[in-house]
Amino acid sequence: MATFRKTAPFVEAAQWEAAGLRWLSSFDRVPVVGVVAVEGLHLDLDQLTSDRATPGSAETFGRHLAALHRESAAGFGSPPEGWEGDGWLGPNEDLLPLALRSRDSWAEHWVEDCLRPTAKVCVDRGRADESLLARVDDLGRMIDRFETADPASPVHGDLWSGNVLWTPEGATLIDPSAHGGHRELDLALLQLFGLPQLERVLAAYQEEYPLADGWRQRVPVHQLHHLLVHVACFGGGYLASTMEAFAAATG
Repeated sequence: MATFRKTAPFVEAAQWEAAGLRWLSSFDRVPVVGVVAVEGLHLDLDQLTSDRATPGSAETFGRHLAALHRESAAGFGSPPEGWEGDGWLGPNEDLLPLALRSRDSWAEHWVEDCLRPTAKVCVDRGRADESLLARVDDLGRMIDRFETADPASPVHGDLWSGNVLWTPEGATLIDPSAHGGHRELDLALLQLFGLPQLERVLAAYQEEYPLADGWRQRVPVHQLHHLLVHVACFGGGYLASTMEAFAAATG
């Protein structure tokens, strides 16, 4: 098979991406782009042929993603197997640290490892004022209401539409920020910037592995970390979208 060479901004970033791809692939539940080699800044991956999404491929993807989420991770915020230390999330040219420390509580992981550190980056970079940190505090005081009984699952962690490559064989995952997380994270990110055949994906997922009641109302909560990353890296209109998500979450 032909290969595609991706260049990372630093050596550890290439190794991080490869570790996530290999970990997700090890469950053999959803197609993941194959890692051919990692050397220095270079990550050689299987070359994939893009295709359009169809109703059938969307439904298959929904079932495959549900099967992945039925697998177990060590905890919320746990790293891919074999990885030590923190990971990264964001655009290749401006990767932000992703704190990885396995926790029993999703709520604690979400606020302390994801939202608060990234909001601080936004403030430190002048993308937002201190009121953003206050919004995180407000959410933190009520975050327990968004808990579900779902255990930690292996999640792609950056599953916006650009990281789902539709091929003649179906949907294949690329470019993860993989870790142990809440399964609703991946589903919320699919909805962040739109996905072809999205409702078919979600319906098939629900048939395979039903979500807890109220999952659609929790979508803004699970989108918040990625919205904050966009504020930190790009600023602009993402701050307004982020504040709207905080408002939706906190009422």
